[in-house]
Amino acid sequence: MFHLSNTTINPQSLCDEVRDPSAGGFASFEGWVRNHHQGNNVASLEYEAFPALAEKEGLRIMKEICFKHDLVSARCVHRTGHLQIGDIAICIAVSAAHRKAAFAACQEIIDSIKSTVPIWKKEHYTDGSYLWVKCHSCAESGPHSH
Repeated sequence: MFHLSNTTINPQSLCDEVRDPSAGGFASFEGWVRNHHQGNNVASLEYEAFPALAEKEGLRIMKEICFKHDLVSARCVHRTGHLQIGDIAICIAVSAAHRKAAFAACQEIIDSIKSTVPIWKKEHYTDGSYLWVKCHSCAESGPHSH
């Protein structure tokens, strides 16, 4: 249901995995690497994770949301490693009996993953600088390894 990948994500394969004859609704989300963030020109991103904990927490989220919204199926893949502008950083695909549940679940999955799964994002800027985004210990202690 949830996994990390250090290779390119194929959104069509996630769509195919959640396709089911009992589903009448499908929703998906692709998070792309963009070229700007808070006034900075972004050159690329780098994602690091604590794999065992990230996959455990990601799976917990997926199971909880599948139950809550009575989904037929759901999948989520989050990239790790160095990504270029335009690359897919995260892809979510859900199917449900009805569209309303699919839309709601898709949004809830991305919001939950971004807020609780231990995945850290390092933005590389076009001026050669970089910054770990939303990493409290990074801001407090300076450069370090996750």
